[in-house]
Amino acid sequence: MSDTYVLVHGAWHTGAEMEAVASELRAAGHVVHCPTLAGNRPSDDRSAIGLADAVASLVDFVETAQLQGVRLVGHSYGGMVISGAAAALLPRLARLVYVNAFVPLPGECLNDLVPPHYTALFDAIAAANANAVMLPFPVWREAFINDGDLALAQSAFERLNPHPYRTFTEPSAIEQPMAALMIGKSYVNCVLDTALPASLPWHPRLSERLGLYRYIESAGSHEAWFTEPAALARAIERAGRD
Repeated sequence: MSDTYVLVHGAWHTGAEMEAVASELRAAGHVVHCPTLAGNRPSDDRSAIGLADAVASLVDFVETAQLQGVRLVGHSYGGMVISGAAAALLPRLARLVYVNAFVPLPGECLNDLVPPHYTALFDAIAAANANAVMLPFPVWREAFINDGDLALAQSAFERLNPHPYRTFTEPSAIEQPMAALMIGKSYVNCVLDTALPASLPWHPRLSERLGLYRYIESAGSHEAWFTEPAALARAIERAGRD
């Protein structure tokens, strides 16, 4: 059966970094779109774009393409975006799928959900870079793509782009907890992910905010999109089925 997936990237990424997984899903017969959110396009002003702008860009993409029956998949920061877009897109959605992604409560921003040492690091980097943030390579190497060899870690890092920090500090505008939204939800947990410390885990700390949800495990780190695309595609497919 052919389903429609929209893969929503995380911070520092574009839709291009989703393509390895998208190719696996397409090979299984599915229709897959990989948009780039406002804030991560080459000409975007990183100092001016916030979370609401990224959410609006996703809503516009799905509505302009007139997509229906969408499995909306958010990775990491992309969880903030799909959460914000879900109510507006509800008639077009079949399921929400979070892949090691943030699940906000009303009024929370992404920085509310990360450890204080990340917030301090991002504050300092943004202050020196016109309110744009980048991951330092050592953090990327050890915490985000810890299952990849050095060559892959370096080549993947070179594909990242500065991220608008307002998307981390602007509160989510969702009006109710995601658990209250009447749609199927899934959470994919890549079991080698150490981007968040064990004391602040992706699952169950964030996944349980979905209320009733399907839980799927996958191989790989936070950046399984680079290191385990076939395994992650299979997990997303299991998460997205009716």
